[in-house]
Parts: sequence; structure tokens; C-alpha cells
Amino acid sequence: MSRWAPDARERLQRAAMELFAEQGFAATTVPEITARAGLTTRTFHRHFADKREVLFADDARVPDFVAVLMESFPPSAEPITLIVEGLRLLIEERFEGRKEALRARRDLVRSDDGLRERDLHKRAVMAEALRTGFLSRGIDPTRAALLAETGVTLMYVSVAEWLDRKDDRKLYDVLLATLETMRAELTQENVPPPAKPIPRTSAR
Repeated sequence: MSRWAPDARERLQRAAMELFAEQGFAATTVPEITARAGLTTRTFHRHFADKREVLFADDARVPDFVAVLMESFPPSAEPITLIVEGLRLLIEERFEGRKEALRARRDLVRSDDGLRERDLHKRAVMAEALRTGFLSRGIDPTRAALLAETGVTLMYVSVAEWLDRKDDRKLYDVLLATLETMRAELTQENVPPPAKPIPRTSAR
């Protein structure tokens, strides 16, 4: 079939995931992926820089997604509203209906040091995009950084629980429950005061 087939990207991704599952990520080569997909290595590199990018190619869209999200809300919108609404849109676009595929992807990432490192980079890119977006809305740097890390943590913790669950609960519902747990922990009245520093003794 022609290398210009309109579904080339999807065929390459499907072939790669099949081979990763069969023989492991490290043992799979780009020529094997393209042979399985019935395409050429040149076509592969038109869509992906390397075989890792089969799993992470969509990350490049995160900064643009966040920028559009920030611009779509009025200046008066609460930051937590932006976080929850942004995650809702992301869930609808990239998560719902793909639970088994995403579970397989997570297991694959966990199996390889290089993929785990790449996943940490993905998390950092998301956090930086959120931080930059909040700064553009006039939020002070410390608060912007805290909000960004909170948003990313909320997403990662929710996805992890969702993938571990055996029921059909929606990811967005899991996320809202996780948010409520976070709020409850941060608003407890019995949070102890900061510990007093231990006096330093002079050396003898």
C-alpha cells in the first residue's frame, strides 16, 4: 500500500504497540514496525522522530492546548476552574474509551528506564505549560508554580487510580473525587503548626 495512505500514522502506532507487547520495547526496531504496518522507514520518520515518540508524539501539543485554554476563560475565572475544565477536555479527547490501550501503554512505560525518563519529561512539560499559562493571567510566580504542580499531580494520581480500577467508572468522575480528597486534606482544622526549630548548640 502507498506510503501516503491517510491512516499511516495510526497503522504505525498499532504495529508498534503490537510488537512492543510481543517482544518488548528494547527489542523492537523501526524496520520491524514499518514491515508490520506495510510502510517504509521513511514514512515512519515523517511521523515520528524515533520509536519512543510512538508513545509520546502528542506531548508537543500540550503547550498550545494550555495556551488556548487560558485564552478561552475570562480573567475573573478561578484557577481551579481552568485546571478542572482543561483536564475534562483532555480526558474527553485522549482518555475515555481507551482504557485498555492506556493500561498497556502504562505497563510498557514502567518496563523501560528510558521510557520512564521520557514520561517524567512529559510531566515536566505539562507543568511548565500550566505555570506559564497562569503567569500570563497575572498570577504571582509562587502561586502559579503551585497551581501547575497541583494540576499535574491531580491528573497523574487520577489516571493511575482509574487504570487500576476494575469497574467502568469514568476517569472524570475519578478526577473529581480525587480533587475532593485533596481539598479535604488541605483544609483540615487539625493540621499541626510548623515545628519550632531545634536550638543549635555551640561546638566544644
